[in-house]
Amino acid sequence: MAEITVLNSKFEKAGSLNTDVNLDAEMISGPSVHQIVKATLAGRRQGTACTKNRAKVSGGGAKPFKQKGTGRARQGSSRSPLMVGGGTIFGPTPRSYEQKVNKKMMLKAIQSIIADKYQAGKLTVVESLDSNGKTKEMFKSLSERNLLPGLVVVEDKDSKALLATRNIRNAKAMAVEGFSVYEAVKFENLVIEKAALEKLLNRLV
Repeated sequence: MAEITVLNSKFEKAGSLNTDVNLDAEMISGPSVHQIVKATLAGRRQGTACTKNRAKVSGGGAKPFKQKGTGRARQGSSRSPLMVGGGTIFGPTPRSYEQKVNKKMMLKAIQSIIADKYQAGKLTVVESLDSNGKTKEMFKSLSERNLLPGLVVVEDKDSKALLATRNIRNAKAMAVEGFSVYEAVKFENLVIEKAALEKLLNRLV
């Protein structure tokens, strides 16, 4: 059982949120977070590196020199990997670097992140992030309260807070639907709307 302080849009205490999710320090799983971060970064790799093997290199139809009498090793094609200009042996080919992530491990990583921010005093829960979409005002609101660098998580993907945070260098905003463990690890502070946090906690129950 954990009690989380909830602030209003002016960042003044407005109440609390009680949850049955265990946010104690012993619930923080470093290996789970590490695995999810690795999978996230691997999934972002393009995997487009490609080299030509001997079948894909043009030319090489004729035998480059006669079989005997030259003192050289016999060759049947100028595109052989043994010759200059030939194909590449065991070179990279287009592939997917995506890693499978188990649902339990993902939920464990999310719980670990929330617990870590909560224990470190870096979890800020607000009832609603009211914004008119102006970057200057959002930057002022976050910087005055030492919430930068920070990850801002909102419930509604059409929230103007996403627009206002987009151009702040040491901050990032996202909707709770696309919550990223990797992004939460990158930023010191986690600023999240109450409804968004409830959605995450409900996944953990």
